[in-house]
Amino acid sequence: MEFRILGTGSATPQLQRNPSAFTLAIDNFLILIDCGEGTQYRLLQYKIKSFRIKYILISHLHGDHYFGLIGLISTMNMQKRKETLTVFGPKGLNEIITQQLKYSGSILNFKLEFVQTNSEKFEEIFSDDTIKIDSFPLKHRIECTGFLVTKKNSKRKIIADKLPPNFPIPFYRLLKDGFDVNDELNGEVYKNSEYTTEGSNEKKFAYCSDTIFDKSVVKYVKNADLLYHESTFTTELENRAQATFHSTAAQAAQIATLAKVGQLVIGHFSSRYKTEELFLEEAKAVFSQTALAEEGKNFII
Repeated sequence: MEFRILGTGSATPQLQRNPSAFTLAIDNFLILIDCGEGTQYRLLQYKIKSFRIKYILISHLHGDHYFGLIGLISTMNMQKRKETLTVFGPKGLNEIITQQLKYSGSILNFKLEFVQTNSEKFEEIFSDDTIKIDSFPLKHRIECTGFLVTKKNSKRKIIADKLPPNFPIPFYRLLKDGFDVNDELNGEVYKNSEYTTEGSNEKKFAYCSDTIFDKSVVKYVKNADLLYHESTFTTELENRAQATFHSTAAQAAQIATLAKVGQLVIGHFSSRYKTEELFLEEAKAVFSQTALAEEGKNFII
């Protein structure tokens, strides 16, 4: 998985920071996580093809996290998208987007599916052979959820160059499942250990959007390989963070420490701050494996 930063700012517009938006690349498709105003311009800037976006996760209905969604959907439609787009988000999002499409006279070329999230409990919202997505409650001024994306263990990898031409497809499946293949017709035995390599291990990415400091989150993000956690303020404005249901950099680092995650990325910086050095210094004092969300930067998971 590759986690890419598109926006690092908070609610007040900032010239140097764009609103919240991120992509998570898994194999040959993308998950877009939050979609603040102007997200489609960030996709263009970083040469990210919107047709690769298969799922969109919206944490809550504050504008800096979803005001870019209708524009992106409209552009996808003009580009003649055909593949289904699934949007996971809170109650009301379906109605908002449906009304915008209705009153703009937009008729989509593709199927748009909405899956409503629940801000009251941890629950699985999607699963297939490749990934599983869970949502979990965050404590903010309005209903808000975090997300846990798990890339499942992959099957063994075939060393195709070692196999003969026209190797039967059922034999491929047996090898990928870890079995030896006895080709009785040709009197050959293909040992799994010789014709495959190990598949990839499970990887977990956790996303904590806007939230007050809340230790109950730890159980949801425990042992994640990478945790993104908002850090709108630094410690000198901890009272402001509490009053607005946001977190400080040090508090984000405390969550990362308690959850024993592999790496922490902090973002959603208040417009009060013109630079981010203090955020990083404060967080690293608590959790050394902390990095700043920098727009355009990729994190390999």
